Amino acid sequence: MTRLRIRSAASGLDVLADLLPAKAPENLAFLMAYLSAPRVVPGLHAMWTGPEISCPIPPDQLAGAGYARALPPENATLHPQPGDVVLAYVPARMWGGNPDPIFDIGLFYGPGARMFFPVGWLAGSVVAQVRPEDRPALAEACTRIRRSGACEITFSQEP
Repeated sequence: MTRLRIRSAASGLDVLADLLPAKAPENLAFLMAYLSAPRVVPGLHAMWTGPEISCPIPPDQLAGAGYARALPPENATLHPQPGDVVLAYVPARMWGGNPDPIFDIGLFYGPGARMFFPVGWLAGSVVAQVRPEDRPALAEACTRIRRSGACEITFSQEP
């Protein structure tokens, strides 16, 4: 089974997440199509959702991609748990009039998280979970990112 590898050299982040294909098939199909090759995206500590590193997919990385379409909520959550990898979809023009839809990969690393944004509550789809043995390293690296600011995070598929 394919897993998700999540890395950031600057913070020492290097964890594996198990995919949840039976629980979030359409969202995971989007993510796997996007990750047909490793991708580097910006990572920054979220302001509204609590213990999360938000990784918004740059719109230029999705230009012309047939799979970049509206995603249904699957395995939906409003309160992600530590280790959850959550794919959030926001339609075009919903948030601040942004002309592009927003696809965001959220890395949740601590308790008390919530899917609350300036536009209100928005359910995200839990597409993967960081392996239990990697969660302490996830929390440590995400704390370093919170303290140091934005970084680059690489997502890739791993057999």
